[in-house]
Amino acid sequence: MISCKSNPWAATRLPATTLALGALAILPAHAQTTEPQMLRETVVTATRTPTRVDQLVSDVVVIDRAQIEQLGERTLPELLARTAGVQVSSNGGSGKLSSVFIRGTEARHTILLIDGVRYGSATAGTPIWDNIPVDLIDHIEVVKGPASALYGSDGVGGVVQVFMRKGKPGDPAFVPRASATIGSKGYSQEALGFSGAEGGFTYSLDVQHTHDEGFSATNARVPFGLYNRDRDPFTQDAGSLSLGYQFNNDWKLTAGAMSANGENHYDDGPNRDAHGVVRTETQYVGLQGKVMANWTTQLRVAQGTDLTRAKVKDDFGQFGSFRTKQNQYSWQNDVTTPIGIVVAGLERNVQSVDSDTAYEVTSRAINSAFVGLNGNAGGHSWQLNARRDENSQFGDHDTWFAGYGYRISPNWRVNASYGTSFVAPSFNQLYYPFFSNPRLQPEEGKNLDLGITWTQGAHSVKLVGFDNKITGFITNTIVPQNVPRARIQGWTLGYDGNFDALGVHASYDKLDPHNELTGKMLPRRAKDQVKLGIDYSTGQWKFGVTALYVGRRYDDVANTESRRLGSFTTVDLFGEYKLTPEWTVQGRVANLFDATYETAYGYNQRGLSGFLTVKWAPRR
Repeated sequence: MISCKSNPWAATRLPATTLALGALAILPAHAQTTEPQMLRETVVTATRTPTRVDQLVSDVVVIDRAQIEQLGERTLPELLARTAGVQVSSNGGSGKLSSVFIRGTEARHTILLIDGVRYGSATAGTPIWDNIPVDLIDHIEVVKGPASALYGSDGVGGVVQVFMRKGKPGDPAFVPRASATIGSKGYSQEALGFSGAEGGFTYSLDVQHTHDEGFSATNARVPFGLYNRDRDPFTQDAGSLSLGYQFNNDWKLTAGAMSANGENHYDDGPNRDAHGVVRTETQYVGLQGKVMANWTTQLRVAQGTDLTRAKVKDDFGQFGSFRTKQNQYSWQNDVTTPIGIVVAGLERNVQSVDSDTAYEVTSRAINSAFVGLNGNAGGHSWQLNARRDENSQFGDHDTWFAGYGYRISPNWRVNASYGTSFVAPSFNQLYYPFFSNPRLQPEEGKNLDLGITWTQGAHSVKLVGFDNKITGFITNTIVPQNVPRARIQGWTLGYDGNFDALGVHASYDKLDPHNELTGKMLPRRAKDQVKLGIDYSTGQWKFGVTALYVGRRYDDVANTESRRLGSFTTVDLFGEYKLTPEWTVQGRVANLFDATYETAYGYNQRGLSGFLTVKWAPRR
């Protein structure tokens, strides 16, 4: 008899198969299309080169601008929470600390890129998701699975790449846009921007102001007596700029910057209205062109900056300021060959810390070399990647990825991949006074993916199973420690389809994230999660409803019953009416049934809320 521990698929084979057959059974029997509706969408994050989604061996989700507007979420973590395979926890409302878990991995196991610029806190070791201005985003690519062979440290669970709005070749010289939103609980947002193209130039500029009076971030259950019964507002001013110049058919220069400045209030005990500033900045300049007919090269210089600074002294009489920078330099070459595109290059990332907290070490440099091959022929697709990262603190780390996909019939496609990953400890984990461990070593992961997709006409069903083993796993205890291994197994079943004007999108995530030393579940991750979205368009109207179910979780590593987080279900409604070709009115009701729930123990989430948006976008 084969045990579930020795065979990761044994525990999930029957329900996965049953659900897959059930999903196929609900598809329209009248569909006569013999050729699948090919997904022609092109992404870059999964391979570092433009690749069609239907030719990828990785599990990728794209969230476009229309979906962002329809979902109407106020923060990036809320938006990602509607994505299959992603779970989110939040310490309160807008602007409060959030964690994003891709396929059950830790918050520090996801890389966040903004227009290709690596962004996150080198001290906390996680991306700062809460200060990314959603209204300035054009689209998002989410790659699920190991990505260290592409992007280096932290890519255990995947990569999220945010693309800000930009002008495109062929655009009119000036395309303006504006929107205004009002909502319950003192919410308001105003956004203004334009983009265009003239001669060889492309350009865009967008600004956004957001204010949310919010609600009390904590309740009486919060640990360490932090509860303060007051509103905890968030205010943000943000902007993004992009410029491009096409010298000729082969060479172009691009540059961009994004800045978001927020002021966040949070609870720090009875009658203590603590607040501080948070600043997110990215900048880049890049030159790209053809060296030969089959050889494209790209040079890039970029910087990602994260700043948090308290305005109210803590119990030790300190304000607390943390500024981290990542100075990034890259050279990438794409060479087209008979067997696919060869990707090769060099990178350097210098991380530095400037803080009023004394760190034993305040900088480190990572020099990297990478090479890859991805291609397709007939029904076959393949991807190979290898990378070496030389970390000034932890030495050399080699990672690799290999994947293969095959279209076994016009309607059916299978894929499999295996990849390794690693995570270097953060500066806080290594050196933060009294709560650190300078003897920590990097985590290392090994991940297996198996997937099958059925596509017919406007309908598709996808089942992906994965098994991720992480050695040297760093625990979330007061003083972090490396433990032998954590293991995260699971699968995702998803359906996307259209019945004329009716769209249906559904997914079910089954997850088993646990510490293999103790057998305990990893905190704040549910074993079961269900997502459903339905939208309908008729004439000038568009309607939608989304539902999210998240199962029970534990808030601590010991899985204490008193710290268990209950399951919850939220339902949101969306409506849009196009008054004229230029003017649109959108309405959204969030948490329709006013569910009370927590994603972090003792921290409140938004109840029943309403939002009304007016958008102006002249026709091109």
